Amino acid sequence: MAASALRTVPVSDLTLDQAKAEHDALAAEIRHHRDLYYRKDAPEISDAEYDALERRLNEVEARFPELVTEDSPTQTVGAAPSAGFRKVRHAVPMLSLGNAFAAEDVDGFVDQIVRFLNMKSVDGLEFVAEPKIDGLSLSIRYENGELVQAATRGDGTEGEDVTANVRTIAEIPNKLNGPAPALLDVRGEVYMDRSDFFALNQRQAEAGEKVFANPRNAAAGSLRQLDPKITAKRPLRFFAYTWGELSEPLGATQWECLERLKALGFQVTAQSTLCRSRDELLDYYARIGAERPSLPFDIDGVVYKVNRLDLQERLGFRTRTPRWATAHKFPAEQARTILRKISIQVGRTGALTPVAELEPITVGGVVVSRATLHNEDEIARKDVREGDTVIVQRAGDVIPQIVATVAEARPADAQPYVFPDHCPECGSVAVREEGGAVRRCTGGLVCPAQAVERLRHFVGRDAFDIEGLGIERIQLFFEQDRIRQPADIFTLERREEQRIDRLVSMTGFGRKSVENLFRAIDARRRIPLDRFIFALGIRQVGEATAKLLARAYRTVEHWTERMEQAAAERAANPEEMKKPELVGEAYAELCAIEQIGISVADDICDFFAETHNREALANLLRELEAVEEYVPPRAAAGSPIAGKTVVFTGTLTTMGRSEAKARAESLGAKVSGSVSAKTDFVIIGADAGSKAAKAQELGLRMMSEEEWLAFIGG
Repeated sequence: MAASALRTVPVSDLTLDQAKAEHDALAAEIRHHRDLYYRKDAPEISDAEYDALERRLNEVEARFPELVTEDSPTQTVGAAPSAGFRKVRHAVPMLSLGNAFAAEDVDGFVDQIVRFLNMKSVDGLEFVAEPKIDGLSLSIRYENGELVQAATRGDGTEGEDVTANVRTIAEIPNKLNGPAPALLDVRGEVYMDRSDFFALNQRQAEAGEKVFANPRNAAAGSLRQLDPKITAKRPLRFFAYTWGELSEPLGATQWECLERLKALGFQVTAQSTLCRSRDELLDYYARIGAERPSLPFDIDGVVYKVNRLDLQERLGFRTRTPRWATAHKFPAEQARTILRKISIQVGRTGALTPVAELEPITVGGVVVSRATLHNEDEIARKDVREGDTVIVQRAGDVIPQIVATVAEARPADAQPYVFPDHCPECGSVAVREEGGAVRRCTGGLVCPAQAVERLRHFVGRDAFDIEGLGIERIQLFFEQDRIRQPADIFTLERREEQRIDRLVSMTGFGRKSVENLFRAIDARRRIPLDRFIFALGIRQVGEATAKLLARAYRTVEHWTERMEQAAAERAANPEEMKKPELVGEAYAELCAIEQIGISVADDICDFFAETHNREALANLLRELEAVEEYVPPRAAAGSPIAGKTVVFTGTLTTMGRSEAKARAESLGAKVSGSVSAKTDFVIIGADAGSKAAKAQELGLRMMSEEEWLAFIGG
């Protein structure tokens, strides 16, 4: 059964093979839509559809945790900052929120907190409930009361430096009122009132300039102007709702901190309130939902946060979301329109994605004209045909999903859509993997859509980050046959040295521009190993997985040697693929890296099994002076367990198992579920069983819970 068809099957009924097929398809779709939304400001699906994809992926991973990889969309945030602004690294990451869509989800959120904290009931817990503003997240850094820097969220780790623009926003103080922490990172949402939005669009239309689809787009576009004078003319506003790095606390509770931010000169939402039960949270949700049309600003839900900061600290974070907060989303809006045409786009990995070209329609105040159809199974399942009247749905500010067709309105001559079996870009055969939902072009590097996208990925901001080598230049150099593989980038100057004038004349770039490009390329001949691995564009190897590989293998020489060995072992023993330890040492070692597993390992082996990939990699390494060793995060510096493997067994009494694991990982440790000779510490709780016995047999270092807490510092 294809992956998209599997989405109608309850997760509890999926087999492991079915779950893997669906997991891979879901992860690929989510990454694609994040890139469109965060990096390109060109989303293709609605918030509701995107949330449904993430929710389904979470359900699959909850039942099949062996499918989780560190670069899974459930473990990562946003997308890299856009070009045009200096990058700013957030001292404290700007994470996203988990989502709730129904009362049952809110129950789950509250119950999870109660279990994590080992509480007997929810009695005594307080929550701050506030509207979820539909704007652009912003971090504003103050030193000694003075605004010194402002940055967008970006990918949560790095954002765009928009300091000059933020200084023009009247509701953001350049100097704080009264005494404040010496260092204060205020976080909140830049937005635009609806009335201001309509007035802006009227002025834009009268001047013959671009009009915005909605207030959020207007706010984001206005804040990201390269000329602060343009931003100053836009009616931007700001609500503060949290903080990042602090030199001293703002208060003991979330509510106290909001009051303190208000006293320092920031606007906070007047609709925020304290709730003391699950029923009060749901009552608040219903009340704000009813008030939503009359509010002066757009919201897409409400947010619940545990009030006490000491409990927030204990609850901590998952990879990309806090355990102590969640967003309760509003339902989507719907409308009808005509599907004029189904077109096919070819992505970097060769995936053929169908896109519905719609008769433009206004849904919730936004004009939309395109929607993704995901894959051929989705088209068949909904029986979508060109010429159909379709029901489209949106929630937020993006292009909608197609919910269903209107059968009685179908034209008499409408024919079932036949998905192409050849790539529209290069004509190569497009095939589906067994059990997969995506059809892919087999053209590889001969397919211009894939080759250019692979090269763009290689020079992207999270990979080699070569300034001045954007998509337009990549496309031009590819068409001129100057750059066909990554190594060509680093030989470009040598090959064009005697013809630089010809290069200038043929590309239209100035001599200075070409010289700057060559310098930018030379500056990237040394690069951290994790970025190098990520740049290669291996399927399922995102930034997080690349970091895992870099941490495990340390040098590019060791990594490539072991990957080639693993690929050879797997090729020699295809019938044993489900048993890594029987395939070979290198393959088993790769599969054993926590959060890698068989699925990711197979994609890495597929990459190294291809001769042209190994040749391209060898060519590239000849041009790089060195590839730096992976450096562990500074957060774990000085920790006695940084880089160590820890196993917890038995029942812990001072904290829950989840909290203990999160604490160890925050100090740089790797928490494993099994004991082996490579385990450094085994923490023994009450009623410990076979793991304790095996640890004793292997002579490993064993500690009681009390000894462990003393060892790590409390």
